[in-house]
Amino acid sequence: MIKSWKTTATGITAIIGAAIFAFNQYLGGGMAAVSWEVLITAILAGVGLILAKDAGVTNSPTPGPAQIVKPPSV
Repeated sequence: MIKSWKTTATGITAIIGAAIFAFNQYLGGGMAAVSWEVLITAILAGVGLILAKDAGVTNSPTPGPAQIVKPPSV
């Protein structure tokens, strides 16, 4: 599940931040004041970040040198 500590830490931070934001809204005005769209979006983004991997990590082998591509003969 945890493929990279950087994206995992960012995802956890997004989820915790969303929860704190929603809790502060709840304290300020009850359930009606909670911005549910923002909360759900931030939680889904956090889960996506936890499941993602960094761009610096690759599954492909190191590419070889560039080769000249010849046009097809007609």
